[in-house]
Amino acid sequence: MKLYYSPGACSLAPHIALRESGLAFKAIAAPTKTHRLADGTDYYTINPLGYVPLLVLDDGQQLHECAVILQYVADLVPDRQLAPANGSFARYKLQEWLNFIATELHKGFSPLFAPGMPDEARAMAKTRVNGRLQWVDGELAGKNFLMGEYFTVADAYLFVVASWSNYVNLDISGLTNLSAFVARIGVRPAVQETLRAEGLTK
Repeated sequence: MKLYYSPGACSLAPHIALRESGLAFKAIAAPTKTHRLADGTDYYTINPLGYVPLLVLDDGQQLHECAVILQYVADLVPDRQLAPANGSFARYKLQEWLNFIATELHKGFSPLFAPGMPDEARAMAKTRVNGRLQWVDGELAGKNFLMGEYFTVADAYLFVVASWSNYVNLDISGLTNLSAFVARIGVRPAVQETLRAEGLTK
């Protein structure tokens, strides 16, 4: 399999999941600013949407969406318990988290990265996403992970998106449960390995 990613983008989540899975894969940088691969290939010729992540399977089939790629990877290695079993209520709770992270948090952060965003609009976006993060902080009370006591792909996604607060001047230090969660996920060996692979840490 090939995972196309841009360092620090949401593609970091499936990159983490793949390393947690133990599956063989190749990570290929596709910077979202240039859309040029290291060999000069125009990324749009591979993925007309131009964004990451993109997972290309051995048979050439593609998956584009982060939340879907995460579940696909988890289902390839059920023994790793990266997602509850399909059809279980717990699986729907995982999907609920993935959908919330994608629509309320991931997309909530997007305006904060947009160049030229008016200050008033930026402030409104920051207030909205901070409110969502406060809710997540409450949901994490008494839990090590979103689903309880074991790591899932939803934790990888939340870790990535919550970490974006460092890049947009959004202080989450007062959200003690969320801050502890980010720190806890950040020291996992697979996460550290992925951060190094993307050049985000030494």
